[in-house]
Amino acid sequence: MDVNREYKSTLFSFLFSDIEELISLYNAFTGDDLPPDTPVEIATLTDILFSARRNDIAFVIEGKIVVLIEHQSTINENMPLRFLIYIARVYEKIIKNDAIYKKMLLKIPRPEFVVLYNGSAPFPDEKILRLSDAFEKYPEITGLGGSLELEVRVVNINCGRNADILDKCETLKGYAILIAKIRANTEAKMELKAAVTKALTECIDEGVLANFLKAHASEVINMLTKEWKLEEAIVVEREEGREEGREEGREEEKRQLIMKMKNEGFSEDVIARIVEVSLEEVRKTKP
Repeated sequence: MDVNREYKSTLFSFLFSDIEELISLYNAFTGDDLPPDTPVEIATLTDILFSARRNDIAFVIEGKIVVLIEHQSTINENMPLRFLIYIARVYEKIIKNDAIYKKMLLKIPRPEFVVLYNGSAPFPDEKILRLSDAFEKYPEITGLGGSLELEVRVVNINCGRNADILDKCETLKGYAILIAKIRANTEAKMELKAAVTKALTECIDEGVLANFLKAHASEVINMLTKEWKLEEAIVVEREEGREEGREEGREEEKRQLIMKMKNEGFSEDVIARIVEVSLEEVRKTKP
């Protein structure tokens, strides 16, 4: 696999940093049959100035469709709002600065928004999240006209769910199998790194993502171990924040999570993106 390392902040983005893999993934969840040589331009947000607003994957297909994909192990009901912010940044990235001021109608790629979910909490095969669900209710219609809507398709990619989609993308199916094996090992009370290593070894023996895992074994183990610890930390900190129910508790929750990620070796820009704070706030957070 020809990996573009600029787009691998997580194992998921690492796996799908290859253009042909992106096309395979797109074909799987749309039912299309685009050939591997379809023109694709990577548009993932990686600017350090907007590190708190980075997204997992964004790409433009033949200049006509812009696809934004996020991978999550916990469902965030604010994804439509986040995608609204992301797509504005992506359009800024792919459109010439003065193009919107020209008189002639500017044609832009049609956006598609997808969240791929593989968490342990129960979730249906698919669900649509809408930006309009977040709008404050107002008793009177203003009559000013205009509207804004953004729909996000959430797809459950856990093993045993949406088999038709997983069967169309070997890499996505392999990823689902690897995560399922790790989850089973951790539920069996195995130490985390051992659980990840065992799952990786089994996948190689079974021919699941074998070439990729052989080539990047140590890096994948480290990435997954950190991702798993981060997921556990987020769950714990959120629960503690709910119990306290105070603004101070939420701020302390955020500070503790930043510190845990720093101690685990996450880069400052990745921390800013995950915790959704500014890079400056990450840098000034101390024990």
